[in-house]
Parts: sequence; C-alpha cells; structure tokens
Amino acid sequence: MNYQNILLEQKNSILLLTLNRSHKLNTLNKALRTELHTALVHALNDSSIRGIIITGAGQKAFAAGADITEFEGLTSAEAGKLAAEAQTEIFDLIENSPKPVIAAVNGFALGGGLELALACHIRLASEDAVMGLPELGLGIIPGFGGTQRLTKLIGKGRAFEMILTSGSVNARHALEIGLVNKISSPEELLNDTLELMKKILKNPPLALGSAIKSINAASDSSGFEVEINAFASCFSTQESAEGIKAFIEKRQPRF
Repeated sequence: MNYQNILLEQKNSILLLTLNRSHKLNTLNKALRTELHTALVHALNDSSIRGIIITGAGQKAFAAGADITEFEGLTSAEAGKLAAEAQTEIFDLIENSPKPVIAAVNGFALGGGLELALACHIRLASEDAVMGLPELGLGIIPGFGGTQRLTKLIGKGRAFEMILTSGSVNARHALEIGLVNKISSPEELLNDTLELMKKILKNPPLALGSAIKSINAASDSSGFEVEINAFASCFSTQESAEGIKAFIEKRQPRF
C-alpha cells in the first residue's frame, strides 16, 4: 500500500512507524487512522516483524490530537461510531498486540495523540514532550480510551486532575507520575527506544505475547486466571523447553 500519512521503516525485526502529518502536528484525521490500522494489521501478521515503535514526524509533535475539524456537526450516534471504530481498529489493537509496541513521544502528545501513546505497552519521551487530555475544553471528553488507560496507568486522583482541568504535564512530571518510563534528549529519543526494544526482543516471541496478555489482564477480576492459563500454555512451546534446559545446563538459550 502506498501510504500518504505514515512512514514505515523496518530495522531488522523492528518496525518504525512514523505519523507523517507534521504540517498538521500529526493530528489523527480519518485518513491517517485508516492507514495506521492497515499498517498495524500487516505488522502483526508479518513474522519478520517482532516489535513496533510509533513516533511522530518532525520535532514539534508526536500527535497533537484528533483532527477536530472532522468533529464539527457530528451527531451523537456518529460520534459513538467514530470512537468505537477507532478503539477497535487502532487503540485496542495496539494494547492487545502480542508484539511489544513502544511509543517514542516527541513534542506534543495531546488528546487522541496521548491516547495513542497510552495504548502502547511502554512510553519513552523527549525532554521537550508535553502531554495532556484537553477535551473538556471542547465540551467533550476523551473518546479513544483516555479516561480508562490514563486512570489505570497513573491512578484515579491524578487522572481526575489531568482530565478535569484539561491540563498538560511536561516530560519530567510525566516521569514522576509514571506516565512515561524514561526521558531522553530529542536527539537520543529514537535510539534509546530502539535499544530498549532490542533488549525486549532478546526474549522469545510466544513468551512475550503471553506476558503482555497477562499484564493487560491485571486490572480485571479474571487477571489471575488469565495469567495461570498463559503460564500453562508456555509449557507447550519449544521456547520454554529450550529456556529451561539452557538454564539447567548453565548456557545461553537458543531461541
């Protein structure tokens, strides 16, 4: 597919997916969302890709939200359909990906842009990053999972404060409250993200997928059951046989 709104670059087994509407601060319009869904589906079905990094083109923004011009005149039913489709086709797809997905947050990550980063398994941010969910200022609320994922990540009180004030936080504050995992200089952000992904991908893919599934279930009442079932299923794989054998033989596993 000839993408107009995203850039794709594969670095060995890592896919670098760049939102490419820098002239619009990489806002998530319908065309970009459609391409993002297509690219993610292809990446998840491509065995040569083991991890995905999402970032934004340019120096100003990861993604400065949804394209608000597309919201004007929407009926309640149309808005609900838009949010449901975006959740299923992009945000849930990322969160439930068995392959690790890391957000390299450069510059502004606001509204839908922060919600995209929240759906990723890990977030690294540049020192100049600014993050927030300012939707209440438009008379609406976050609709791409922001109220749920932000609350799970940083806690109810902090989520209330960020969302109800329509406020934003800088990278340092984001690190302090657990919104991001690490801060890097703008020049080193992508390299640091790649190095983290390489470290993750030293582990075998089926076990990684099981770990992601189990961690995602941690906030559910069935979380322990999901973990038990995922743990058990690992023992039917060649990965676990090799990993356990290598440990006993005091050698590096050959995954």
